[in-house]
Amino acid sequence: MAGDLSPSASSPATGESTGAAWLERYTGSLLNVFGTPQRVLVRGSGSRVWDADGGEYLDLLGGIAVNVLGHAHPLLTSVVASQQATLGHISNFFTSPTQVALAERLLALAGAPEGSRVFFANSGTEAVEAALKLARRAGNSADPVRPTVVALEQGFHGRTMGALSLTHKAAYREPFAPLPGGVTHIPAGDLAALRAAITDETAALVLEPIQGEAGVLPLPPGYLREARRLTLEAGALLIIDEVQTGVGRTGRWFAFQHEPDFMPDAVTLAKGLGGGFPIGALITFGPAVSDLLGPGQHGSTFGGNPVATAAGLATLHVIESDDLLGNAARMGERLRAGLAAVPGVTEVRGRGLLIGFDLDADTPDGTGAGLAPAVVTAALEAGFIINAPGPRTIRLAPALLLTAEEADSFVAALPGLLDAARAAIAGTASSAGTASSTGTGRTEPAQE
Repeated sequence: MAGDLSPSASSPATGESTGAAWLERYTGSLLNVFGTPQRVLVRGSGSRVWDADGGEYLDLLGGIAVNVLGHAHPLLTSVVASQQATLGHISNFFTSPTQVALAERLLALAGAPEGSRVFFANSGTEAVEAALKLARRAGNSADPVRPTVVALEQGFHGRTMGALSLTHKAAYREPFAPLPGGVTHIPAGDLAALRAAITDETAALVLEPIQGEAGVLPLPPGYLREARRLTLEAGALLIIDEVQTGVGRTGRWFAFQHEPDFMPDAVTLAKGLGGGFPIGALITFGPAVSDLLGPGQHGSTFGGNPVATAAGLATLHVIESDDLLGNAARMGERLRAGLAAVPGVTEVRGRGLLIGFDLDADTPDGTGAGLAPAVVTAALEAGFIINAPGPRTIRLAPALLLTAEEADSFVAALPGLLDAARAAIAGTASSAGTASSTGTGRTEPAQE
């Protein structure tokens, strides 16, 4: 049938529904911004997924920290279907009970004071765009004007032009220069640089409490508190990007809540908020910050639609009712302890179920390029989905409902994966003219 959308649709060229056939169709129809996909996935349940060829995988990446409830969670699936059957899209000329209820729930979970507000978008980069406009509005409202937004080196905040101006990685920025100006980047974790950068010309400081794209790099103890002190003294906003760390990922609803008695001026959310359904949010704290953006100054056609906000409510409900905050803390501790004991693992970082670990620097081919991409490939062949944000770093961001058995299975398999990766690199180096066996272990994962 023309236009068949079913997962079993066969390739026009081969008449087969294999992964290879789907990938052939992919390369002929999708813009090549992600490279060649590693597999064609067709079904998921809990922390496991299956590909078009019947392969089964333990998903330890969770759609890059998105699938906090795993795949095909029955309550989330039911709520999304029920809401779509009741009321799907209405535009922001109107509101819905789910939109209001989700905003109220987020404000309560964040401990936001009276006069705080929420803006809903569709993704992390859109939430950051809203935060950047908030920062510009604050700077332009000051007397004299505050022209500078400060961000951290190694930070990742998105790929749209405004969010990209905050993102530091040259490979993401340089092809699209000139970017919007007025952004200063400082070394992450450097208190002296932070103190020098926050001045009476600073509109806002934007930072991630844990830099996920950089390899799960937490800011050092005391850094967030000093950032809060400096921005308050200078009259600048402190904007916390919790797109990856929020919604229970670190064992708290928000990563900033690991700091006692701490409150930012704004927080961005996305990824886990909809449990896999696209939604983003900007939370503004207190009336002075919340009043910076007024009618007509920002918007989103799909932002806060009934289905997305129903998905958000369902996700938060499951996290709370099933104690997934506690499970994230327990399983994260279990994984980190297990990984630290594996020979060849040199450092383990993170909180809750956002984990990064580094591998031996040297590789058998003598290049010192790092094992991580080859380990990603070896893991995939062995039935594990993981990610290499850098040449020597592996990132894990599984569902918050990960079990001890699932966590232990990866730790037990890791020594063999490291051996397989070293053997693959050695074999590639000794086979002149042979395509690298590690090519699918990309070190630049897709983000919003």
